[in-house]
Amino acid sequence: MYKSCGTEYGMGADTSTYGDVYSYGILLLEMLTGKRPSDGMFKNNLNLHQFVKMALPEHVMEIIDHRLLSHEDEVIRESKNHDKLRSIMYETLVSFLKIGVYCSNDSPKERMEMKDVVIEMHKTRDFYLSAEKW
Repeated sequence: MYKSCGTEYGMGADTSTYGDVYSYGILLLEMLTGKRPSDGMFKNNLNLHQFVKMALPEHVMEIIDHRLLSHEDEVIRESKNHDKLRSIMYETLVSFLKIGVYCSNDSPKERMEMKDVVIEMHKTRDFYLSAEKW
C-alpha cells in the first residue's frame, strides 16, 4: 500500500516538517487531478508528482479533475469575457499544481517551506478572485 509520505521516511531519517510539506503537496495534487498515488496508471517509476510535472503547463486541462470545473465552465460560457476568464482559471490551476509539485519534490531540501506555500496560495487565490471584476 502506498503511503503519502516523503521519500526520506522509511530510509532511517527522522520525521520532520519536510515530510508534512510532501504530504501537503501530494494531497493538493490528488485533489486537483482526482488521481491517487496508488492509481493503477502509476507504474514503471511514474508517480503522481511526475505525472503532474510532465503535464505542466501545456497539458494542465488534460489532467485536471473536470468535476472541479463544471460550474466554472458554465460561468465562463455565459460571460462576455470568456477568453479572459478562461485564462485566469488556467493560470490559477497551473499555479496550484506547481505548488503541489514543488511541495512533493523527492529531495526534502528542494521542497517549498510552508510559509512560502501560504504566500503563494494567497497570491493565487487573490488572482483567481480578481476574475470577479470581469
